[in-house]
Amino acid sequence: MRINKKRQVEARIRQYSRNHFGRYLFFIVLGLFVIFIGRFFYVSVFHRANGKNLTAMVQKLYAKETMIPAKRGTIYDAEDQPIAEDTTTYSVYIVLSKEAVNYGKKEYLPSSQKEKAAQVLSKNLSMSYTKVLRAINMGLNQHLYQVELGTAGKNISLETKKRIQAAKVPGIKFTAQQNRLYPNGIFASHLIGITKSKDGDLTGITGLEKQYNRLLKGENGVKKSSAAGQGLQGLKTAQKEKPAKNGDNIYTTINPQLQTYLETLMSKADETYHPENINAVLMDAKTGAIKAASQRPTYNAQTREGMDKMWRNTLLEDAYEPGSTMKAFTVAAAIDSGHFNPNEYYRSGTYSIDGSKITDWNPSGWGYISYAEAFFRSSNVVMAHLEEKMGSKTWLQYIKKFGFLKSTNSGLGDEAQGSIQYQYPIDSANTSYGQGINVTVLQMLQAYTAIANNGKMIKPRLIDKIVDPNTGKTVYQSHTTTVGKPIKASTAAKVRELMEGVVYEKNGTGKSYQIDGYKVAVKTGTAQIASTDGGYQRGETNNIFSVAGIAPADNPRYILYVTVKKPKTFAGQNEGQMVASIFNPLMKQALDEDTSGYQATSIAMPDVKGKKVAQAQKQLLEKGLQVTVVGNGTKIKAQSVPAKSSLISGARVVLLTAGTKQMPNITGWSRSDVVALQDILGITIKTSGSGYVAKQSVKAGTNLAKVKQIEVKLK
Repeated sequence: MRINKKRQVEARIRQYSRNHFGRYLFFIVLGLFVIFIGRFFYVSVFHRANGKNLTAMVQKLYAKETMIPAKRGTIYDAEDQPIAEDTTTYSVYIVLSKEAVNYGKKEYLPSSQKEKAAQVLSKNLSMSYTKVLRAINMGLNQHLYQVELGTAGKNISLETKKRIQAAKVPGIKFTAQQNRLYPNGIFASHLIGITKSKDGDLTGITGLEKQYNRLLKGENGVKKSSAAGQGLQGLKTAQKEKPAKNGDNIYTTINPQLQTYLETLMSKADETYHPENINAVLMDAKTGAIKAASQRPTYNAQTREGMDKMWRNTLLEDAYEPGSTMKAFTVAAAIDSGHFNPNEYYRSGTYSIDGSKITDWNPSGWGYISYAEAFFRSSNVVMAHLEEKMGSKTWLQYIKKFGFLKSTNSGLGDEAQGSIQYQYPIDSANTSYGQGINVTVLQMLQAYTAIANNGKMIKPRLIDKIVDPNTGKTVYQSHTTTVGKPIKASTAAKVRELMEGVVYEKNGTGKSYQIDGYKVAVKTGTAQIASTDGGYQRGETNNIFSVAGIAPADNPRYILYVTVKKPKTFAGQNEGQMVASIFNPLMKQALDEDTSGYQATSIAMPDVKGKKVAQAQKQLLEKGLQVTVVGNGTKIKAQSVPAKSSLISGARVVLLTAGTKQMPNITGWSRSDVVALQDILGITIKTSGSGYVAKQSVKAGTNLAKVKQIEVKLK
């Protein structure tokens, strides 16, 4: 009996446990069901999952697909050749979310086709099948909306994009990015500047790219689109069609031949003398147009090589004590105010002002010499005498009349304004020979235009015009701008005559600057550099060596200003010969071009598409163009330069035909020519170096049918 009762009690306990377990299980299942329903309701109503707004993500997807990217404006040199231009690349991404449905059409990658997607993508990208499939599976497991493929999926060419799209795998999408191409490398790179990409948009961060970013970037357009995502009730992405407005094109005053030559001269001087810094600017004396400008250190705008050495534009951002090149303005002020007699004599060597001593670069002096000879010899003492004669108030007025202590507002970027130490008599005396006053390169150039241009001071300018490519209209045309007349025409003529004496007189400091066939007027400079202890650095090379020159002296055409800071060696020469290694050949080249009546011939590109190869070649060759034909077809399918585009004589045009395409010999081609070939072939061409093509990875004559990438070395 006891055993039976015990068994009954155990049975009741087991039944009770089962009942309670069943209840617990029921409530657990009910709770999970409620959570599931709640989650579904939350996603349906609020369109959010995993902290992300699904509506926004889908809208972003469709926004990418319907956006028409605007082309960033091109920056040209004075011969209408591109210095900075856009090139389009693409990035691939894979949509995995089943929420991506457009008008009932699946816009996502079904799980059943993930192997096919991996196969297609690995075949066309530098990424293995395994890695692509792993990325897709990871995205599916983590319920990601979409996945990208890292660097392998970026900067894809149009041809690669078309090959992937031809496989018609749903869910594989592309976004276009406008990349910036700088075909000439270091060519005026600090002036032109560079861009950076953010969310597919290019933004200028230095130079003209930054200064005119608003005009260059344009406005993206929108394709006509209306979509609704299933599972996201009420989602609408209806958008009105709006064409893209391409950015404005900027035409500069840079002469490509002179700029290229200057870059060569600067690089050679940099390698020979190893200075801390070099600046050089060639400017049209009559118009203010900058024909060539460069600095060292510099950087390659295409590769960004060298940017760690010098980011800023020292031509306008750095202020420094100019030294003796300032003496031309002291003499000009003294002549203009009636305080200069070239035949008056004084004792050179040293001079005391309020207990402070002013010393000539030759402390012993040259005895009693005339004021004219003092200018030829670049005497500090005579400048102190002239400043005293004028008075500090008058001299300061002329300093300001010449445009110092304020920005030139040349539109090239943020300029330093300069500064002056002008509290005591010794301070104002020091400024007369270029100490105690800080200036910029652009301020010096602008001030020298008054001497070169018969008293009229002309603003420097780099922009010639800005054109809206959407309408073809010129939205801005620059003009010669007179910003003052600090001195009389007769004063300017007398100063130029004295500057000639610096070059041709027996005791002149500028004998190194004589140029065969041309009369040159210059003022040399050797400026001390301030040290951290409040004095000046010592040592033969711890100076800024400079020259400001005008040529021809009797009818000024150009102003060239060159500064070389702290060279490590003179390489067996003197400081004048060092600076002249840049000044003389560049000035002569400019004058030779000017006197020979050099002018690039502008050619309108004809439309040769559909014409027979021989006929098209003949037409282009007769216009003075270089022609390269790719393909063995009989008629022209495409041309690298659009019809009606402006070209200069000798420019290269690539023509494409049907049939077998063979690699041309591109030795000697410029980077812009290589880019034109890449665009017309649809094959990625990677370039390295700067200059012109020296080597190509694919030999001339090679069938290009299976070639995906070509490597080119420039030199």
